[in-house]
Amino acid sequence: MLIGIDASRANKKHKTGVEWYAYHLIQELKKNDSENQYYLYTREKLMGGLANCPPNFKEVVLGWAPGYLWTQLRLSWEMKFGKYKPDILFVPAHVLPILHPKKSIVTIHDVGFSAYPKLYNWKDKLYHIWASYYISRRAKKIITISNFSKLEIEKYFPKSKGKIAITPIGFDRQVYCAKRDSSSINQTLNKFEITKPFFLNTARLEDKKNILGLLEAFSIFQKKFDASKKYNLVLVGNKGTGYSKIKSKIDELNLKKNIIEIGWIEKTDLANLYKVAEIFIFPSLYEGFGIPPLEAMACETPVITSDAASIPEVVGQAAITVDPHQPEIIAQAMKYIVTKPELKNKLILNGLEQIKKFSWQKCAQETLRIFESLY
Repeated sequence: MLIGIDASRANKKHKTGVEWYAYHLIQELKKNDSENQYYLYTREKLMGGLANCPPNFKEVVLGWAPGYLWTQLRLSWEMKFGKYKPDILFVPAHVLPILHPKKSIVTIHDVGFSAYPKLYNWKDKLYHIWASYYISRRAKKIITISNFSKLEIEKYFPKSKGKIAITPIGFDRQVYCAKRDSSSINQTLNKFEITKPFFLNTARLEDKKNILGLLEAFSIFQKKFDASKKYNLVLVGNKGTGYSKIKSKIDELNLKKNIIEIGWIEKTDLANLYKVAEIFIFPSLYEGFGIPPLEAMACETPVITSDAASIPEVVGQAAITVDPHQPEIIAQAMKYIVTKPELKNKLILNGLEQIKKFSWQKCAQETLRIFESLY
């Protein structure tokens, strides 16, 4: 087969969930498939690990188009008129070029833009709704990453029924399962001026991730269970939709001295923070999967997360799951973990078992089977 993959998101320098999905899937396909031929379409030359291509993988650099229309303009052109046309096109994130092969596969990670429209700016929301509608009608196959997302896609885009395959995703074991060196951990803490003890959240700072609810819960925890205010809350992630409300909430709750915002960071630094955080707290309102809880578990950190959307599928019995709309309950869960060592140890052990169920290798193998089923 000649398999074309949109590698533009995988090639971004600052990756988050969707970009890491595309990156790790490509890297695993490189390791596990030496029989098929691949074209990796990208806006600029492949960087980092992506640039190391085996003989059956070819980098295809397509010139820039205006803004985020690269897929609809430049990639569409290549599919119809270009030199490197594939038998199968795979786009790992939410959009199908208007001009595309009959055998096209797209991953829709979630449909939060339809389920929680108020949490998205109007431009992104409209584009995602149109793109998902188009995918549901024109893609040969749709991949998603949890049973929850499959049901949601079918609910909001009924034409997708019968087309959807589920491939649960993984996390970077090489980074998050590695032993952490104390000197490296201290370098990370010093770099970002973080003092222990602290709670950790890693997510884009936006409404969808329920950062406002997390701040409310942290404030309640301080008032009820941490009178000396010795705990800090570290927020790792870029600013997103609704960030101004987050800043206002920090001021309103008088939390400025105990909140540490450090933006996007490299994986090694993040793994170091997971390792020494008292708790990883992830009260997101809506996730198609949710990789960060698995990363935290791999680093032997207890997890508090939502009982909403796909997250219970991912964490199983290895985390405390709470109603993300109830800051009081989140605060109570925080108190339980910091005051009950036996609970903390149980969560850590359960987490180490839970992460065994997920890997990028399994994800790539399932994805390759989908490619082959269309050939």
